[in-house]
Amino acid sequence: MKTFDAIAADKAHLSITVIILTFNEEIHIERCIASIVSLAERIIVVDSFSTDRAVEIARKMGAEVVQRAFKHQADQFQWALNNCDVGTEWVLRLDADEYLEAPLVEEIFARLPTLPEMITGIEFKRKFYFMGRWIRWGGYYPIILTRLWRTGLASVEQRWMDEHVVLHQGSSILFAKGDIVDENLHGIDAWLAKHNRYATRQMVDHINLEHKLFESEGGIGLGGHAQARKNFLRNTVFGRSPLYIRSCMYYAYRMFFRLGFLDGFPGLVYHTLHGLCYYLLIDAKISEARQFISEHGLEAFRAHLARVHKIDLKEVSSVATGSQILS
Repeated sequence: MKTFDAIAADKAHLSITVIILTFNEEIHIERCIASIVSLAERIIVVDSFSTDRAVEIARKMGAEVVQRAFKHQADQFQWALNNCDVGTEWVLRLDADEYLEAPLVEEIFARLPTLPEMITGIEFKRKFYFMGRWIRWGGYYPIILTRLWRTGLASVEQRWMDEHVVLHQGSSILFAKGDIVDENLHGIDAWLAKHNRYATRQMVDHINLEHKLFESEGGIGLGGHAQARKNFLRNTVFGRSPLYIRSCMYYAYRMFFRLGFLDGFPGLVYHTLHGLCYYLLIDAKISEARQFISEHGLEAFRAHLARVHKIDLKEVSSVATGSQILS
């Protein structure tokens, strides 16, 4: 199998802009950029004012850095698409704690220039690691995601959580010789803190289904039938099931029906933390929000979200203040 350096020596860059969102990602950013530096003509890091060496490392590896205050993933990424003057033929979305396996990079080099114009999106398989182990069972592999698309022909669902890329025309195709690897190295404390924030955002999306707190773009566009089914299950079947009971049922589904127990001890920890505890936490936050709204009203709830959770539901300008380009 070729290394990334060997691939770089053999190939010229493709017309791809990679967009990576960061906040204090010095532990991940070098690995992430190294996996695609041979592939992409341009790498843009949209940083949320990191206090570690993430920006320094990204710049040393040849990335352009833009800094902007963070609202949520979908907002930040769509802002980058709208404001970073992407001039390449393709756009690749990558999280800082992700990287592309070498066989996938080789496949992109080989196949992307040969695709007909009707193919506007490329799907990848995601491989997830937890406590150093590949989480293969419990419905976690493969997760198919659209991460590469023709510039201007896709946007990002404006949700507080679980946003997806929406193709506006054409169709997608799967590149499957390698995977996107999602391997976060921050440890359990950081995982718990992050998922506490995620649970709050999931609560906001759920309460929005009940009270229309803000306009959301929930459609999934052309070629998104699988995601349409997932959205239906999430918003209608799971979303309308009794709180707490649904979390326990989902955990049993992942552990036994989808064979999550085969992932060993790291899998037991992960499926329990994510498949049970995380969803119980979401349900508890939904219960708390409903009670707050019942007692104080929707406007007080909006103010509560902004004051306590720093979640401002007001519309934001497409060009945010406080953004700057770092040379």
